[in-house]
Amino acid sequence: MRYQVRGLAADNAVTVLEVEARDEDDANAQAAARGVAALSVQRQTGFSGWIAPRRSFPLLLFSQELRALLEAGLPVVEALQTLAEKEQSTEAGRICTGVVASLFEGQPLSGALKQYPAAFPPLYVAAVRASERTGDLPEALGRFIAYQARLEAVRKKVSSALIYPTLLIAVGALVTLFLMAYVVPKFSGIYQDTGRGMPWMSQLLVHWGTLVQEHGLALLAAMALVAVAAAAALRRAACREWLGRQLWRIPSVGERLRVYHFARYYRTLGMLLNGGIPVSTALGMVSDLLPGALRGNLAAARRLIEEGQPISRAMEASFLTTPVAVRMLRVGERTGRMGDMMERIAAFCDDEVARWTDWFLKLFEPLLMMLIGLVIGVVVLLMYLPIFELAGSIQ
Repeated sequence: MRYQVRGLAADNAVTVLEVEARDEDDANAQAAARGVAALSVQRQTGFSGWIAPRRSFPLLLFSQELRALLEAGLPVVEALQTLAEKEQSTEAGRICTGVVASLFEGQPLSGALKQYPAAFPPLYVAAVRASERTGDLPEALGRFIAYQARLEAVRKKVSSALIYPTLLIAVGALVTLFLMAYVVPKFSGIYQDTGRGMPWMSQLLVHWGTLVQEHGLALLAAMALVAVAAAAALRRAACREWLGRQLWRIPSVGERLRVYHFARYYRTLGMLLNGGIPVSTALGMVSDLLPGALRGNLAAARRLIEEGQPISRAMEASFLTTPVAVRMLRVGERTGRMGDMMERIAAFCDDEVARWTDWFLKLFEPLLMMLIGLVIGVVVLLMYLPIFELAGSIQ
């Protein structure tokens, strides 16, 4: 479920957060982890509870253009005015204009961006706030652009890996539907004209074929309704959490999901640390990136770090590491380059997930083709089985 939390930030400014949470207590806890003292928590209803909101603001393009203008020597205000003029009639232009107005009122850039949570996520605002201390906004924008590019590369790789199996399933389902709705009823008419009995499995196939032919539109409507309901359910946090818990119970799949979440977790944490965000604050900001099964581990790690434990020991004790990650965290503690080490850990995790995905697809795709071929073959065999029996009786 999605909640809107209105509260006070660390600088006593009123801010509004939108979070996915199980209940109001979870929404309060997430707001507190981001440093916001909740004043009110309101559950979003209607279509907003079923359909996940999409950001219409092109954040990556905005960051790239702003960085280019800043590196060209333009001040921040003038660069933002240029972007606002470029996108005058769009939502992005109105947001840029509002940010410029806030800057003229004396607010820092991070405070101005924070007023538009739908366009600028908390991680982005935190990176900008850290750059205000160092005075190097283009570098902070460059880190965020690289971070988004790596996340997008992983997302595209996973999506492209699922295209071929999805096409196989769709084609197999269409061929099976064609056989059941058109071919099987034709054969059933021929068998009825002969006046001979059919094997019971062929009779069952003919019965299903007749049912599909007579109620095809109703079945298609029911399938479409189920698909829409499933898509709407998957957009709800509670359903995703339940599905995630079921997947985590599968030993091999659960371990790979854990590594996949570690990649996002360490990459984001490394970006924040390189931007100058303290470890404890950064841990609170990345809690939303982990599934519910690991958020308790993250809270435990944060407590250990605040008590003075080394990061490597806290992560290992909270089961938020892999054997390679523990060693690299220790190297980061010795060298003082913890942010870089965390980004390297994320790269290792990405490589492991990519290797497992390639192996799984090499095994899954042939098995899927065999399954689809078996289903179609059984349908064809059951259609021709009475003909084979008739030929045998003639001989």
